[in-house]
Amino acid sequence: MNDVLKIGSSGDDVKILQEKLKILGFYNPVVTGSFGLSTELGVKNFQKEYDLEETGIVDSETWNLLIQATEPAISPITIYPTLSKGDTGSFVKDLQTKLKALLYYPNSINSTFDLETENAVKRLQSNNNITANGIVNNQTWTTINNLYGNLNDCVIQNNDTIDTSTYTVQKGDTLYGIAKKFNTTVDKLKEINNLTSNTLQIGQILKIPTKNIEDNSTYTVQKGDTLYGIAKKFNTTVDKLKEINNLTSNTLQIGQVLKIPTNENLELFDYIVQNGDTLYGIARKYNTTVDKLKEINNLTSNTLQIGQVLKIPNGIETNYINYTVVSGDSLYSIAKKYNTTVNEIKKFNNLTSNTLQIGQILKIPTN
Repeated sequence: MNDVLKIGSSGDDVKILQEKLKILGFYNPVVTGSFGLSTELGVKNFQKEYDLEETGIVDSETWNLLIQATEPAISPITIYPTLSKGDTGSFVKDLQTKLKALLYYPNSINSTFDLETENAVKRLQSNNNITANGIVNNQTWTTINNLYGNLNDCVIQNNDTIDTSTYTVQKGDTLYGIAKKFNTTVDKLKEINNLTSNTLQIGQILKIPTKNIEDNSTYTVQKGDTLYGIAKKFNTTVDKLKEINNLTSNTLQIGQVLKIPTNENLELFDYIVQNGDTLYGIARKYNTTVDKLKEINNLTSNTLQIGQVLKIPNGIETNYINYTVVSGDSLYSIAKKYNTTVNEIKKFNNLTSNTLQIGQILKIPTN
């Protein structure tokens, strides 16, 4: 996607944009390929959630974040070839590396299937009830990969600073999505799995940290930190960090100590889903996030049903009054009357256009 997308744009790129916004819960209408007001609102909501300027225009920065948040794992499972004496190349290097880690191959890794490599394969096969012919077929590869994976698990499980479980990559998974699912970060997943890129393979087994090693009550700002990055790291929001630290801007100083909200003593209350509600709208109303609502309520999708009871964290509600639209009203005039903005009223009421109807009841935020 090279062109900037905005109101009036159309085509396949807009369809892709709408699909990605829909996946993330920022766009509910039908995917049309036409960039209208509802698409613009979805873009603005996405930009706000990701601490970008709320322009409603999809530039390269916005698009890159959308890709990072939604790009699925499309790489196929690695197909290992049958190897035997005389073969060379990257798969032989991989074979020797794993055999060496398993203490079957004592020599240096040279990417050549030589006599010592063949003998190492035969020893492994013999110890695992496989015909010891020195040929690495699918059965032998499977055994080697399983043993090597278990070896890595043992190494990490013996580390005093972190416990792990495992997760098998599914179709559509991303590192970002997995990190959010298990309350960790992309960087942490890459670190403990020795990943050098964000690319995943379907069927790949990832190690997932199960114990937080940081003190989540305070955090000392490091070089390169941003409020957005810190908020993502600790599964909170920029607004929440600014609120509990009395910050008036996004500027941070190295060495600055920030208070970090935790889930300890989290107070919950019930909310009954109304007609027109979305997870994003409810999250905005109660100063939380879509991910937090899904986590607390064990939701696997963004779909809600009227009458559904949701648990809401913290109990911090944006105060509002009900206003009944009368003849001559416009969103602009109502916003001016109550010292708010058109966008705020639209967000609060899940409106996708500026059209009003006489008798319509609007919720007007008062704080």
